[in-house]
Amino acid sequence: MAGLTLSNVTVRYGGVRSLDDVSMAFERGVCGLIGPNGAGKTTTFNVLSGFTVAATGSAELDGMDLLRVAPHRRARLGLRRSFQQEQVIRALSAYDNVRLVAEHTRSALTSVGRALDYVGLARAERLGSELTLLERRLVEIARCIVGQPRLVLLDEPAAGLDPTESERLLKLITGIPDEVGALVLLVDHDMDLVRAACGTVAVLDFGKLIAFGSTHEVLASAQVRRAYLGVEDDEESAC
Repeated sequence: MAGLTLSNVTVRYGGVRSLDDVSMAFERGVCGLIGPNGAGKTTTFNVLSGFTVAATGSAELDGMDLLRVAPHRRARLGLRRSFQQEQVIRALSAYDNVRLVAEHTRSALTSVGRALDYVGLARAERLGSELTLLERRLVEIARCIVGQPRLVLLDEPAAGLDPTESERLLKLITGIPDEVGALVLLVDHDMDLVRAACGTVAVLDFGKLIAFGSTHEVLASAQVRRAYLGVEDDEESAC
């Protein structure tokens, strides 16, 4: 099972530190990365996938520093990612959307069918423009597990889904480590999804790591509830 360790990662935009000397280690399974808007979650994903260059620090995946690897090689080494705005190509079929990732990562085309079977997407020949929001999310999950991924970054995969659809997505996300052996790092504002899916959670606020540990303990922290959940101590005691 893959492991990911970030050490002293700092990202600067002018005088602003989007990530400020962040260190955290994710060992296995499905882990969460949460925080208010602008906390640094997407910046973390951008650093890991190569869209943003860190000023300092390292990000080791199974002992290999991703930050020293060219962005296009990170996908071939097993990094997969979804985005806040889903990236399904409307003019291509669901199958071809997944096949593109397989070809780019030099994965066997047989893995495309397995990925689509895993997400349970029927009629994969339909164009992206004909798919529902849930079906497009399923295509994104399939693209993240095609080939032999080692690290899967999911950026708000449940956005726009209703509770029944989110429950289906939850089962797929929690099954990824057993299905393909990858570590999953999940960013989402749906705390029910985070609680159900993640064994470990890290919390960012203004680019700083303010909490890290088991999901239950972190979400019960007064500091986290103030910074992210908007609950003051006196409000909590009054409940």
